[in-house]
Amino acid sequence: MIKNNNDLSVYNTLTRKKEIFKALNPPRVGMYVCGPTVYGDAHLGHARSALTFDTVYRFLQYLGYKVRYVRNITDVGHLENDSDNGEDKIEKKAKLEQLEPMEVAQYYTKRYLDAMDAMNVLRPNIQPHATGHIMEQIEIVEQLLKNGYAYESNGSVYFDVNKYNNDTHKYGILSNRVIEEMISNTRELDGQEEKRHPADFALWKKASPEHIMRWKSPWSIGFPGWHLECTAMSKKYLGERFDIHGGGLDLLFPHHESEIAQSVCAFGSEPAKYWLHNNMITVDGQKMGKSLNNFITLNEFFSGSHPKLNKAYSPMTIRFFILQAHYRSTLDFSNDALSAAEKGMKKLLETQKNIDRLPVSKTSSIDTAPIFEKCIEAMCDDFNTPVVIANLFEISHMVNQIMNKKESISEKDRAELKENFAIVFNHILGMRNEQTDDSLKTMEKLMDIIIEMRNKARAEKDWATSDKIRDELTKAGISIKDGKDGVSWDLM
Repeated sequence: MIKNNNDLSVYNTLTRKKEIFKALNPPRVGMYVCGPTVYGDAHLGHARSALTFDTVYRFLQYLGYKVRYVRNITDVGHLENDSDNGEDKIEKKAKLEQLEPMEVAQYYTKRYLDAMDAMNVLRPNIQPHATGHIMEQIEIVEQLLKNGYAYESNGSVYFDVNKYNNDTHKYGILSNRVIEEMISNTRELDGQEEKRHPADFALWKKASPEHIMRWKSPWSIGFPGWHLECTAMSKKYLGERFDIHGGGLDLLFPHHESEIAQSVCAFGSEPAKYWLHNNMITVDGQKMGKSLNNFITLNEFFSGSHPKLNKAYSPMTIRFFILQAHYRSTLDFSNDALSAAEKGMKKLLETQKNIDRLPVSKTSSIDTAPIFEKCIEAMCDDFNTPVVIANLFEISHMVNQIMNKKESISEKDRAELKENFAIVFNHILGMRNEQTDDSLKTMEKLMDIIIEMRNKARAEKDWATSDKIRDELTKAGISIKDGKDGVSWDLM
């Protein structure tokens, strides 16, 4: 374990400042993160949210916390405009493809999880589905009606925002909005006449005759409002009050704002102590998303099949690209940025491989421990992964110095270097070598044979053959370096 004397601080959207993290019931931590709506393939924006909270999850575990991580699957489907009207997205997809809605949800859930596995995103402890918690959602609606913060209208039930806001609460506490501003930015939609106030949001919607996904309730045959599912599932698995609620910045309003209002009125308190939000992926300065049709799916990245891509990018390249920016900053997509991330990732993978090859001395002329301590210090400063990566490149430089015999390292310090590099690079950042052990061993054997052939040609001064072997390897994406201690190779 790397030495750490730092408190973990996190940026809390609720208070708009960094705060020292203090778990409600240490060493246990409850974390709820809004997961995907499974009506299409995940894109880079979905990956950023998953990777952000995977890193949070990993680091909390590193610090010794016992984390219960809950990330939901929305399989009821958001309505088309993510408000209270329009067609259910999953249902719309099902009609287009002549499938049952649950076939659509199951298909895209599997594809989402497969993409996350490829990027080494750890599975949450609990992954509940919205459709599996309809009763819990109905119970919360009943509680809100009982407490006077909801009302029925034509078989639908709405949250009374105006009453909530006038009872010493503030609807807008998370997003820093005021109701008048919300109303002025709200489009006139069908069904608005059912509401007492334009800002009121649906807790339960009466289903139209053509609506496939429907359940019985005391008010009508219908379906729950979008915001209700997360309140029901977080309460069921983490309790009325838990430590961290996470998600993308696009969910801050109205989704998370409405979750707070529901919880305060149903249970008497805000659901989470700390609210963490990752920022957007942008394309040419615009948010990447399905509504703008400017998204690239993860499978398109992995295959290189999208017109905006110059080539395919591996899952670990995508992971490294996202980690190079702080989770609260915007991250703009470009092929140049992805290629640079790929190059940087390969350099650190090569560094990790070279640690085992380092020549050992009786004493060390350098000390790598303080740099690893800086990595942990950066993670304790609101999960600052770009600073962590910058420090790993400093380690890479030190390893090269030792390889070139400009610095020295003892056997004990080399073992510590190897362990610490794995802690930061593999366990905290979640990076891994995408080649399997078997394929890597096979490739190493083949390269040993090729290098031996090239060395023989060089010994016989057959420069044409030596150069041809090097050039053909370069075309295949393998670079060869001739050094004082022999020949080394790496994937380009």
